[in-house]
Amino acid sequence: MSARVWGCASAIPACRIPPGKCSINPPLTLPAVSRFISKKPSILLPPKVLIIGAGLAGLTCALKLQNAGISFLILEASDAAGGRVRTDELGGFLLDRGFQVYLDAYPEADQILDLPALDLRPFSPGALVFHRGKMHRVMDVFRRPGSLIPSALAPIGTIADKLRVALLKWRVSRSSLAEIATRPDLATAEYLRNFGFSDGMIDVFFRSFYGGIFLERELRTSSRMFEFTFKMFSAGSATLPAGGMGEITRQLANRLPTGSLRLNSPVASISPGSATLASGEIIAAAQIVVATDAATAAKLLPEIFPDPVEWRAVTNLYYTSSKSPIDEPIIALNGSGEGIVNNVCVLSEVSRAYAPPGQHLISVSVLGLNDRPDLPAAVKSELAAWFGPEVSDWQHLRTDRIEHALPEQLPCSGGRTWANLPTGLHLCGDYQTSASIEGAITSGHKTAESLIRQFSKTI
Repeated sequence: MSARVWGCASAIPACRIPPGKCSINPPLTLPAVSRFISKKPSILLPPKVLIIGAGLAGLTCALKLQNAGISFLILEASDAAGGRVRTDELGGFLLDRGFQVYLDAYPEADQILDLPALDLRPFSPGALVFHRGKMHRVMDVFRRPGSLIPSALAPIGTIADKLRVALLKWRVSRSSLAEIATRPDLATAEYLRNFGFSDGMIDVFFRSFYGGIFLERELRTSSRMFEFTFKMFSAGSATLPAGGMGEITRQLANRLPTGSLRLNSPVASISPGSATLASGEIIAAAQIVVATDAATAAKLLPEIFPDPVEWRAVTNLYYTSSKSPIDEPIIALNGSGEGIVNNVCVLSEVSRAYAPPGQHLISVSVLGLNDRPDLPAAVKSELAAWFGPEVSDWQHLRTDRIEHALPEQLPCSGGRTWANLPTGLHLCGDYQTSASIEGAITSGHKTAESLIRQFSKTI
């Protein structure tokens, strides 16, 4: 039997239908066939790899597989890629889903992201700390030597504490990430005390600054995670993409081949070699990567996650104002030990694209899930002590209560192995490495490398 293709004998010689007998009207020409084929999705055959979740880990895994010529299909439950790293546009304002920053010293992320295209806007290297009823400036004096005296005189810790910060910076800067990952793992609070920091420095500065990073003020987070983030802050800058944090995932998703990402496709269950969607559709694949957050992975694979997955939550409030309470791109911290606010940032001071002309966008973080109905008013009342009566003019724009903001990362909880993971199934996400953008991208990369090695053995 000879091959049959679209068209008629006058257009495609392979066709055996005599001229004038073809039922296609009008007859297809070779250019028409070419245009049709060019519009077909690049995934025409069942994928070798099925990736569940289009967050940073899943997208990174997919792009690495794409570079290796391995077909894949991503199933995303929501209406867009990005996972926890997304930005919404509301009335000309850019609202990230929770206050987030990108550390431009991330080594793995630097390899996959086009950082110049993101147009990263840096924060000032330091912080404003509200303590004893006043705002005090504490800067990285290695980058801002002009701030040496004000920072030294600020009532945030002792002079010895500030010298220890320099010593800590020197120590972690000389350490590789591999060395940090093998050090004894303690709670961050214990690590800081062992390093010699006073309780005052820990309570006023570290609990507020790292409270915004770890989303917990007890500093129970792994000291390895603390050293990792401290090294990243020391080596580079905290930044925001000019167009919002969602530009990071948008950039990655835009590189995917046509048809390789299906949105609004929640997976209901997983079995060896296939996944069943909530719609009842079954999709088969030789290898399945669960690149969801840890909570979703635990629901899909309860036998792999016998213990409940612990999360850290945050409540983020957005306000608008015609006047910025902080006329520079810097984070303000609550070092008072009182109140519900942890940190404040005027995002439009970092990137003007976050707010329309003549307006500013203010982000306020409250740790945990705070569901009190008067929360927007209570936050404004508290911040009047920080910024004065002009806070009363702020307009509340939106409140995001993010239950699954960061996976819990206690000492010795990273780099876990899964002895009971079925053949053909892979777990991928920041909970596998470090609870960060870098951690998600690293996990995606490692998972893809493992798959590439497996497929290379079958060739």
